[in-house]
Amino acid sequence: MRRILTTLVILLIVLVAGMTALVLLVNPNDFRDYMVRKVEQKSGYHLDLQGDLRWHAWPQLSIITGRMSLTAPGAETSVVTAENMRLDVKLWPLLSHQLAVKQVMLKGAVISLTPDSDAQQQPSAPVAPQSQPGSSAQDKWKFDIDELKIVDSLLVWQRADNDQINVREINLSMTQSAHRQAKVSLSSRINRNQRDLAFSLNAEVALDKYPQNIAANVTSFTYQLTGADILPAGIKGQGTLQANYQAQPATLTLSALTLAANDSQLSGSMSASMGEAPDYNVNLQASTLNLDALSGWRPASENEGMQRGQSTSAAPIIAREMDANLDSIKILNGFTAKLALSAANLTYRGLTIQQLDLHANNHLGKVQIETLKGKLHQGDFSIPGTLDTTTRIPTATLQPVLNNVELGQLLQAYHLPQVLTGNFSMTGELSGEGLSSADFTQHWRGQAQMTMENARLHGLNLQQMIQQAVARSNGSVRGQDSYERFTEVKNLQAGGQLQNGKLKLDDLRADSELLALTGNGVVNLPAETCDMNLNVRVVGGWRGNGSLIKTLQQTDVPLRVYGPWKQLNYQLEVEQLLRKQLQDEAKRALGKWADRNKETQDGKNLKKLLDKL
Repeated sequence: MRRILTTLVILLIVLVAGMTALVLLVNPNDFRDYMVRKVEQKSGYHLDLQGDLRWHAWPQLSIITGRMSLTAPGAETSVVTAENMRLDVKLWPLLSHQLAVKQVMLKGAVISLTPDSDAQQQPSAPVAPQSQPGSSAQDKWKFDIDELKIVDSLLVWQRADNDQINVREINLSMTQSAHRQAKVSLSSRINRNQRDLAFSLNAEVALDKYPQNIAANVTSFTYQLTGADILPAGIKGQGTLQANYQAQPATLTLSALTLAANDSQLSGSMSASMGEAPDYNVNLQASTLNLDALSGWRPASENEGMQRGQSTSAAPIIAREMDANLDSIKILNGFTAKLALSAANLTYRGLTIQQLDLHANNHLGKVQIETLKGKLHQGDFSIPGTLDTTTRIPTATLQPVLNNVELGQLLQAYHLPQVLTGNFSMTGELSGEGLSSADFTQHWRGQAQMTMENARLHGLNLQQMIQQAVARSNGSVRGQDSYERFTEVKNLQAGGQLQNGKLKLDDLRADSELLALTGNGVVNLPAETCDMNLNVRVVGGWRGNGSLIKTLQQTDVPLRVYGPWKQLNYQLEVEQLLRKQLQDEAKRALGKWADRNKETQDGKNLKKLLDKL
């Protein structure tokens, strides 16, 4: 045992002595010109190393540089600058005074992908011939070091004027195998528009066909998005995917994609063809897609609803023009795309939608929504249409078809009072400027045919109003002892015309076991008011004088309902109606008596008097 320990100590002493001698005999500055020349030969970039190069012997034999920079030909600024660079070298080649690098590590690097850092073609420079199809993969190979590390670095990516993305805290480790397969571990933060995206990933990358083709298998990906207009807790999740990039033509394909975002789950594939106008093809499926959890939408509280009801003035035009949503949707103008999305369960504005199916095409801002359909509880909907974002204010045209959709849920989804509920059906065509709910209630127009089943008008009982008014005028009849605080009808139908926030209802008809009504009117959506002129016939719920009840069951009572939705007013003149009804009955009775006594003088005089009335 003692001999073994002695041998190990001797070997360690020899190794330390050898490395010390090597460090003393080989000057790392002798490799400065060699490194600069090799970098320029392989990439055309100029490597600048400031200060003296020095050895670092533990735990890995390395060459440490001072501040370094890498500049593209003719560029005004460097594409890479770093506080220092460490080159981990192989020991054996140094014995023959050769430099073989195992690992390159940059610390505090700044990577600038801006127009100023791009290579510039000199006017008198010769044009290099393009590589031939028969060129070997070895000629195209660029990544010929064992490992690359970038620590605590920054990437500045400027795609256009005033459009800059900062990628901070970059920590990258890239290790290659002998078969030109690389393992990549990356973590970083991206800052843009007061939003912060922190992410980390592990991937296996195939570089054997680089730079014409790069394939990657992202085995793990985690992220968290926070900042302006994002939920306080942010949006976070994880995912996996397979990616393939092809240089000619420039195409990026993502397959076997799985992504979680809070409690939403997505899978599918995407592809992008890069060019002057990129072309995207997106095919996604979701078992659960909760847009409310991603957007932070919540139902309006009672206080918020009251405040909203008190503030009913329309937004000024200049406010609409400054709406930030217009800028975000204008991004559609810069590309073409096809989207196919299916979701088993979708949550949007509190609505639970099942079997959602969406197919849409975009051509530089002109969007065709071929299919948008789904199930909403016991009902279903289909809303195809078009969207044009090339105009100053986006315009849209929709052809909605709704079958047995609960109207109260739709009103709640858009923070509107649930004055009318029931199974709502509609077919129509609508168009307008702007895409928000405020735009819809102020700047849209169109027409529709609407029906409802089991409808309830909350806060107003038409049967109660009429029966109590009649009972006050004539004590021989009365209504029910108790009433509900709503009017219920089995079937309701109407035609509607929408014009800049005013919904005109024509040919309104409704019936139930207790009443039947007809009428028309106007609903002011921005002001949340209405003015309806109805003719109501109460056919049930009467008690008392049978002959008068029979007359009332055949009489249409004029009723005007008007005012704010939350505090409706009504105008009902039952006394005049009853007085006229009694006059008509008396006139008919006298007319019959005059007919029976038409041969007498009294009968003749009464007949003349009735003819004058």
